[in-house]
Amino acid sequence: MTIRVVFVDDQVMVRDGFVMVVESQDDMEVVGEAGDGAEALDLLAGRRADIVLMDVRMPRLDGVEATRRLLAHPDAPKVIVLTTFDLDEHAFAALQAGASGFLVKDAPAEDLLAAIRTVHRGDAVIAPSTTRRLLDHVAADLPGRHGAADPVASLTDRERDVLLLIARGASNATIARQLFLSEGTVKTHVGRILAKLGLRDRVQAVIYAYEHRLIRIGS
Repeated sequence: MTIRVVFVDDQVMVRDGFVMVVESQDDMEVVGEAGDGAEALDLLAGRRADIVLMDVRMPRLDGVEATRRLLAHPDAPKVIVLTTFDLDEHAFAALQAGASGFLVKDAPAEDLLAAIRTVHRGDAVIAPSTTRRLLDHVAADLPGRHGAADPVASLTDRERDVLLLIARGASNATIARQLFLSEGTVKTHVGRILAKLGLRDRVQAVIYAYEHRLIRIGS
């Protein structure tokens, strides 16, 4: 299956470089380019894509708001945001808006291609540990989502344990060792947690835990 890619960046030279890399791959095709978020939304309203590479800092409509509006639609493409440095509050805002991860613009070509394929498979392109580092750096004042209902009432005790370890950046292997489980069992728990909480991937699970004060910044 050919992965249909759209690039959104206000710098033409950046787009040209990315397009050249992607077009060199047999399993990928560039189906559109846009210079800002507003242009991207217009383009994607009439064109099917699987992956959108979205710059976060652009005129007219930035990548965060464009991501939020794009992902509000059913069957929207998945978004990878592009940033100039990894500890970027705009990248974090894009993750909150539903992006599947972020890439630094000067990442090697092989990292770009791997990210596109990873997100197309349904996984996040950054590790939960990276998300935690980003949260610790930019989200000290992250507003909580308070309410009377227990945000994880639907989870079993074991699933809560797994969620908290995910939020601390633990891999499946680490969780398995700490909870004396097999990695297969951990994977099953992770899948159930995401389904019950309506989350897309592990990165969203980390953000969810922080927003609902299940884990403290810097803990």
